[in-house]
Amino acid sequence: MKKLLFMAAFAAFGLSTTFAQGSFKVGVNFALPIGDAGDVSSFSLGLDAAYLIEISEKFEVGGATGFTNAFGKTESLSSFDLNYDYVQFIPVAVAARFNATDKFYVGADLGYAIGITDLYYDGFYYHPRVGYSFTDMIGANVSYTGISADGGDWSTIGLGVEFTF
Repeated sequence: MKKLLFMAAFAAFGLSTTFAQGSFKVGVNFALPIGDAGDVSSFSLGLDAAYLIEISEKFEVGGATGFTNAFGKTESLSSFDLNYDYVQFIPVAVAARFNATDKFYVGADLGYAIGITDLYYDGFYYHPRVGYSFTDMIGANVSYTGISADGGDWSTIGLGVEFTF
């Protein structure tokens, strides 16, 4: 499964440079863990990067990657403090966006998240988002990030700012 997802992301990156000039997007996001992730983490910060080519006037595809660091919680028990370690992931994904208007888009990244820390394992990565472009270079988005791993699921709801080059 890892090899298949990696090859799909690699092909998306290759196709994006073969067929047309595209746009490079870099973003930062702040997210709140929910579900199981909320038990061990208080918040996360992430960096996203994608290269998208225009397939049609309304549709873009490409590859995406990034880095997410979730900060661990400290819980006080009756006689001691329990400290959870931070959790880090690097996603490798295929990205797609549908531009509903000049300013509004809906998109998703699908791929594989590589777990850097020991707390969580590698897993299937999905990252749907809704965004709004304030200018040709600056936009904002609301997103959900999910990672399905053998040891459980990691989920966050986030807000991000995106810069287009």
